[in-house]
Amino acid sequence: MWVPDATPLIFDGHNDVLLKIFRSGGLSRAETFVNGRDGALDLPKAKKGGFGGGFFAVYVPSPMDLEHKFQEMTKATYDLPLPEAIDWNDAVSVVASEIAILLELERLGALVVCRSAADIRMAFKAGKIAAIFHIEGAEAIDADLHMLDVLHAAGLRSIGPVWSRPTIFGEGVPFRFPSSPDIGGGLTDHGVALVKRCNTLKIMVDLSHLNEAGFWDVARHSDAPLVATHSNAHAITPHTRNLTDNQLSAIAESDGMVGLNFAVAFLREDGKMLADVPITQMLRHIDHLINILGEDRVGLGSDYDGAVVPEDLTDVSGLPKLRQAMAEHGYGETLIRKLCHENWLRVLEKTWGS
Repeated sequence: MWVPDATPLIFDGHNDVLLKIFRSGGLSRAETFVNGRDGALDLPKAKKGGFGGGFFAVYVPSPMDLEHKFQEMTKATYDLPLPEAIDWNDAVSVVASEIAILLELERLGALVVCRSAADIRMAFKAGKIAAIFHIEGAEAIDADLHMLDVLHAAGLRSIGPVWSRPTIFGEGVPFRFPSSPDIGGGLTDHGVALVKRCNTLKIMVDLSHLNEAGFWDVARHSDAPLVATHSNAHAITPHTRNLTDNQLSAIAESDGMVGLNFAVAFLREDGKMLADVPITQMLRHIDHLINILGEDRVGLGSDYDGAVVPEDLTDVSGLPKLRQAMAEHGYGETLIRKLCHENWLRVLEKTWGS
């Protein structure tokens, strides 16, 4: 049997390292990514684990008690209220700061900001982390979409219209278990305009965190593949953040993509935010996703540095354990390569056109 180690390289659908660096001191702390930091993702850990790159999220945090949130999510049932909307002026300041950190990481030689699938392949060959500039929650985008054009010029290639709170574009899902994601209304007129403008600019629209009504509105109005960068199977874990089989079927019909979220509350059948989750449970979700989406439309979307993850995979240096588990589960070399990065490159090339 083929035994993988730190290869094939993993391209990942979501991380929150920019937020973590922003909160730890901002631009002056960017070098910790190069030398090693107390977190899930940095350059030394990436080299050890074969982390080739992924979507680097720019995210504006809501004021909340994270300890209380995670404690509530250890209960048998929970329903955390949606955070309040973020004001545009407040959002722009944070977004600018996190973009500056991303660009500083590129200046330091830690990564390459990629604007095409070809850029990602070149970064792989050069041994550089390939980073997609992604925005999670479009609070910094104005109603006229002028900021979208500005950020696209700066390298933005992927955006989620919402995080789990409302924006002028639509509504996110609360952290609720057990529950359907069918909560709240669909896209606003501004949201429909955002999707269409993203299609024109070839910016990928991320469906993770969007409620079900918004999902179906994107499916109706978008001419691009439907993509959820970090979501799991609702049939296994009936959490608001996970996708129903009907949603997965729509993604398959669009020739889109789903990245498996490592966040334990979205993996465990009991929906609890507890880290004692075996990798085999992750493979259950992957099997279900493959069963509906096919082998070419499933990848990884870890949510590293933004979630509680399985104790065997606390940071990217542990990714060889996931590859090994895939092989022992019966996935062949070709499928493992697809899950690790080839499927992401395929859908990005189809979305971006290069």
